[in-house]
Amino acid sequence: MGHQVIIFDFSLIRGLWETRVRKNKERQKKEKERLEKSSLEKIKQEWNFILECRKKGIPQSKYLKNGFVDTDEKILDTCGKTPQLQKRHALSDKPNKEKNKFIFQLSGEQWTEFPDSLKEQIYLKEWHVCNTLIQTIPAYIALFQDLRVLELSKNQINHLPVEIGCLKNLKVLNVSFNNLKSVPPELGECENLEKLDLSGNMEITELPFELSNLKQVTVVDVSANKFHSIPICVLRMSNLQWLDISSNNLKDLPEDIDRLDQLQTLLLQKNKLTYLPRALVNMPKLSLLVVSGDDLVEIPTAVCESTTGLKFISLKDSPVETIVCEDTEEIIESKREREQFEKEFMKAYIEDLKERDSTPSYTTKVLFSLQL
Repeated sequence: MGHQVIIFDFSLIRGLWETRVRKNKERQKKEKERLEKSSLEKIKQEWNFILECRKKGIPQSKYLKNGFVDTDEKILDTCGKTPQLQKRHALSDKPNKEKNKFIFQLSGEQWTEFPDSLKEQIYLKEWHVCNTLIQTIPAYIALFQDLRVLELSKNQINHLPVEIGCLKNLKVLNVSFNNLKSVPPELGECENLEKLDLSGNMEITELPFELSNLKQVTVVDVSANKFHSIPICVLRMSNLQWLDISSNNLKDLPEDIDRLDQLQTLLLQKNKLTYLPRALVNMPKLSLLVVSGDDLVEIPTAVCESTTGLKFISLKDSPVETIVCEDTEEIIESKREREQFEKEFMKAYIEDLKERDSTPSYTTKVLFSLQL
């Protein structure tokens, strides 16, 4: 018996599809107009303006008027180009030229691998490589014994070489927003490391126990990955002051988290926590704790008391949902890009909190990951 073939009138199907796409575009247009009239767009513009001001070192007093943000572009022009700043830059040009001899910089999607000439510059102290298509860190990195800073964010790096353990003087390692799935145990041999940023790799689930040897680390950022618990090695970093493990799959915190007695900032938002352990109250230097989610139902009373000096922030997710466009020609924002934007948002928000004497009991987080 042969196969039965059903024949369609494709002109009718095409007409139905085109009608559907047209109606969808009309809905998108109306939604865009609605959002432009709402406060969402204004809030987004204000935060972007604040970020730009902070990058240029413009003091808050210049763009905040009676609690409201003045988004006048003239502020960026006038305050960013004052005679004092120009004079300061002129005076610092000479030392900068000398310093730049020890700094390697590379960016642009035209780069798929490191240039061959790099291996001859083993005197370098800093690498700054971002927004390239580079996937591999060369093994000859072991020759760079004077390397202090390794900034490799927003590339396509898929693994760290074991030779990274040879960098005994390394202080900063930033491999955020790459394609890492694991970290080599040899990283634990970088005994002078002070800052470790593995955020935005999306797939890291654990860290090797050997990282417990990193006793000089003060900042660890493993946000936007797939951790189910705080790694044991992190709990053994006795000097740790800042831990960002937001946007993961945490369901609970270890009862002995108070062993991090130097910790000052703990970011836990966008996880699956249902309770906070009382051990948090026993952390004398903890000054900022950020959580989120409606699943969090049990919080120690002492955590919320203003007398402790702890700023406790509970982010309430906005009910606004991401608009999904059915037209394949439309560009849909990726999760990684949303994480990058939210990270900048939280960075600016936390800086703003530091300048306040008091803090709100909760904050409604407005989602900017809308298809506008």
